[in-house]
Amino acid sequence: MADTAKPKGGSAKASGSRRRTRKETSGVSNEKPELLLDYYRRMLFIRRFEERTSQAYTQARIGGYCHLNLGEEATVVGLMSALRETDYLYTNYRDHGYAIEKGMDPNRVMAELYGRQDGVARGWGGSMHMYDTETRMLGGYGIVGGQLPLAAGAALAVSYRDGDDVVMCQMGDGTTNVGAWHETLNIAKLWNLPIVFVVINNFTGMGTSVEESSAEPDLYKRGSAFRIEGERVDGRDVLAVRDTATRLVERARKEQTPFILEAWSYRMKGHSVVDPAKYRTQEEKDEARSKENDPVAIFENELTKAGVLDDKTRDEIAASVKERVAEAADFAENSPNPDVASLFEYTYATPVPNESRRMPADPVFAD
Repeated sequence: MADTAKPKGGSAKASGSRRRTRKETSGVSNEKPELLLDYYRRMLFIRRFEERTSQAYTQARIGGYCHLNLGEEATVVGLMSALRETDYLYTNYRDHGYAIEKGMDPNRVMAELYGRQDGVARGWGGSMHMYDTETRMLGGYGIVGGQLPLAAGAALAVSYRDGDDVVMCQMGDGTTNVGAWHETLNIAKLWNLPIVFVVINNFTGMGTSVEESSAEPDLYKRGSAFRIEGERVDGRDVLAVRDTATRLVERARKEQTPFILEAWSYRMKGHSVVDPAKYRTQEEKDEARSKENDPVAIFENELTKAGVLDDKTRDEIAASVKERVAEAADFAENSPNPDVASLFEYTYATPVPNESRRMPADPVFAD
């Protein structure tokens, strides 16, 4: 098993125990400038999109639960750059950035967040349940670990049909402690399924640290009991994530066997938009939001040093991203609300005898 940029061990309560070191070079000089700028633009777009989402939530334009990708932009772009268009993706509820990167229209993603008719799921899914069969982004799942068995099922279908697609199944660190994790890894290895399990380790599963919730805090090793290889990568480094994910995805495609990838980064805010993160000290909050750990700021600095990004280009990208995010917000704002008459659509896939379609405030028994 490989281990790159390994986090320090010890109790999460120990001073500085969450401090991670990072290699100074990440291969920027070996990449085409236009590709690097494309990655930067995509990372910045996710950042600004999520910031606008947070604003809309506080304005009550978005309801329900809402979990953001702030601090994970390099991981999201790196992972999605490793997939083919025909590969499948399953995620947890922190799914907005993944949905956009997998090819969904940002306008429709924002409209879904608003619960509007023009959303990717016609307003039925909301923040946690982005879904689109055309781009093969098959959810957003609100139940912790709920996506794992389904992702394995998709990988089984690919294998059964002798296809060469790969399934990527993303989750948070806390998911590695639920039963579905162990059951799915076991069957994935038994049946040699082409699936890459990606664990996003931001050191805190909701409010409990990885060290305090897992007897094996090196999460990429959690597949050892099932003889599944794993690797860890610095999730703040978009090129490192892309390269590591590409290697594992292509091995899964060729060897028809599962792999685990642990990508670590800092969650810049609480578990959800309304979470004040009181379980973290102020020092930990400052560390998570520092430029040293901000993937967008890190990449911007590297591109500037390499002469790829100058002030003019940076300002142009920032302006275009701001305009595009505003367009998505305007689209969502102007999208119609679902008609009340459609309340019972999609309750069942096929007609069900005696199905109740009683609207709120309707009498229990009709006259």
